[in-house]
Amino acid sequence: MSSDPPSALLTLRGIGKSFLGVRVLDGVDLDVAPGEVHAVVGENGAGKSTLMKIVSGGYAPDAGSLTFAGTPRTFRGPRDAQQAGIGIIHQEFNLLPERTVAENVHLGHEPVRRGLVDRRAMRGRTADLLASIGESTLPPDARVGRLGVAQQQVVEIAKALALDARLLIMDEPTASLADHEVELLYRLVRRLQERGIGLLYVSHRLTEVFDLADRITVLKDGRRVTTARAADTGVDEVVRHMVGRELTHYYPDRAAPGDRGPVRLTVRAGGNRRLRGVDLELRAGEVLGVGGLQGSGRSALARALFGASPFTTGQVTVDGAPVRLRSPRAAMRAGIAYVTEDRKGEGILGRQSVLDNGLLASRALRPTWTGRAARTVRLRELLAAVEVRAAGDDQEIRFLSGGNQQKVVLARWLALAPRILLFDEPTRGIDVGAKSAIHDLVRRLASDGAAVLMISSELPELLGMSDRIVVMRDGRVAGELPAGASEEEVLGLAVGTVREAAA
Repeated sequence: MSSDPPSALLTLRGIGKSFLGVRVLDGVDLDVAPGEVHAVVGENGAGKSTLMKIVSGGYAPDAGSLTFAGTPRTFRGPRDAQQAGIGIIHQEFNLLPERTVAENVHLGHEPVRRGLVDRRAMRGRTADLLASIGESTLPPDARVGRLGVAQQQVVEIAKALALDARLLIMDEPTASLADHEVELLYRLVRRLQERGIGLLYVSHRLTEVFDLADRITVLKDGRRVTTARAADTGVDEVVRHMVGRELTHYYPDRAAPGDRGPVRLTVRAGGNRRLRGVDLELRAGEVLGVGGLQGSGRSALARALFGASPFTTGQVTVDGAPVRLRSPRAAMRAGIAYVTEDRKGEGILGRQSVLDNGLLASRALRPTWTGRAARTVRLRELLAAVEVRAAGDDQEIRFLSGGNQQKVVLARWLALAPRILLFDEPTRGIDVGAKSAIHDLVRRLASDGAAVLMISSELPELLGMSDRIVVMRDGRVAGELPAGASEEEVLGLAVGTVREAAA
């Protein structure tokens, strides 16, 4: 561990925490200086979230000490930590969508004049706060529910600054942002640094960690493995510390041209409220990547193919035969599986068991009890095959890491032996070790003859996994690129600076 920076803003020494006798954190040391971005990385289950909850007052540590702004502190709850000057911006925002930016920023501490909320003062203070972080164009009177994700994140930051936060915890801040919105976050982080605010930055995206962080701490199994200056280390070394082994490559080998089979799925002139004139071809044995900016129609395409938001015009064929994908059940009967980008909202039932979650698709197609025992046996084999780590298949799925939840969702669909798999952000919010396992599984499915369509906002993943890339823009296919295309070519099609590309 490096020595304390001069006048450390936050100092943690020997932090320990157990739940039901299981040691989650064990003797963790960490410090943050004013104006420093200190990134905390590690696999799911490494203890990152627990550590952040201790710093922000959500949990009390069982052992160790916390010093903030030179004063030893024992926080009695999140409000206590807020009053001390510590703010946290969660991956899932805590905003009231029907209220204005100003009302959200000052929620619970509105300025009062003559016994009434002083709305003019509230708007003025909000405008000043937004200007101080370079966001003066965001109207204080705008309804938060009508803002984009990046702007809502700005509101969360302003909320914390309104309470005089001196330390901000950012938990997976880019998980829901499109590529062009990440630049806004980078600018915000730099402005916060200029104001002397310390940042604890938790992210699975190592590229942004190295772009932003001054120092990086790696946690593994509840212990601090190392802390290093970002300039003195590299991605490979950090990954080795995180997973405890060398990752010789991030992505499996692509399919050779001869490995690709016949056309399995076609779309001709497909359209609905979100899509216009989509032409698409997907072959057995290949991974077709789908790129584009947020709102470009990527997820709308997957939902249309799965019958969740069906095509209203055009024609779809599966193995040469026309199909009508008017509902998810119709898509499932056609051999199509869909792994949604919204794992928590649409992919799992958090309070049901691993086994029940894994059987959801089978039960939807075959709701009777006939064959239930055989289906259960098959699912358990698949859960073992994809290496789900759980206390047992009767454990509630909400207690599993994001990577293990995703593996349960994959096992659910594999139980139906689908011919076509639609993956929408399959590795969002999961650690680098679990990502590698899912990448290998996706490629193995394609090698076994499945046709895979994979949507990803992470350009390195899109480029590393795809045998071909289709780029969406404004609900249309803007162009197609071959394996080995560059990030610049993808972005050029996504934003419209390149008008067409040959396959």
